[in-house]
Amino acid sequence: MASRKTSHRIRENGDKYSVLLPTYNERENLPLIVWLLVKYFGESGHNYEVIIIDDGSPDGTLEVAEQLQRIYGQDRILLRPRAKKLGLGTAYIHGVKHATGNFIFIMDADLSHHPKFIPEFIQKQKEGNYDLVSGTRYRGNGGVYGWDLRRKLISRGANFLTQVLLRPNASDLTGSFRLYKKEVLENLVERCVSKGYVFQMEMIVRARQLNYSVGEVPISFVDRVYGESKLGGNEILSFVKGLLVLFATT
Repeated sequence: MASRKTSHRIRENGDKYSVLLPTYNERENLPLIVWLLVKYFGESGHNYEVIIIDDGSPDGTLEVAEQLQRIYGQDRILLRPRAKKLGLGTAYIHGVKHATGNFIFIMDADLSHHPKFIPEFIQKQKEGNYDLVSGTRYRGNGGVYGWDLRRKLISRGANFLTQVLLRPNASDLTGSFRLYKKEVLENLVERCVSKGYVFQMEMIVRARQLNYSVGEVPISFVDRVYGESKLGGNEILSFVKGLLVLFATT
């Protein structure tokens, strides 16, 4: 199948945005999130690439990614798979090594993060030349949709604890929809030691320690459309342990 040509005009400001999409069992969601990324980047005129980092998904996610690459072209869709699940932090390290953009977006591939907010992230970053811009569910018109009361209480409770213990000067530490300057992301990832859901929180805490500037964009977080949430009892316990470690060491 021939790759799909895009007729949108690329802005000539020299900036390029690399989107890192770590995936595991996301075959249903991946075509939709990629289509939306192509749509909103195309409409905004920003240069971009999407780097899919699949960790050996048994559901055929990589095969779907290969089809998407044939549709949209190898210059837009880059496949950098790994043999098995090795953690979110190492997925970002792996992806950044292959990124050709000077800015890096990280986001979930399960449609929880809508690409329609990407132009707002880019505008916010340029307004203050921020080192990183984080999506927030807890400021302005941000919010969460599709969660039951238990999930909302867990998220609010986790965010409250981190605010009290770590004082990060950011309203949403556990979110994972962010825009980084490439060199900033590289530096932060090298310094972070946490895994799982604590990783995103540590990234913001380390950014504060290094005096990186942080901007925020209100976002709507929507529960995944297909597949099951990966948040369980073990993840919650690991989050609490990680939070206490950060409190003791930062």
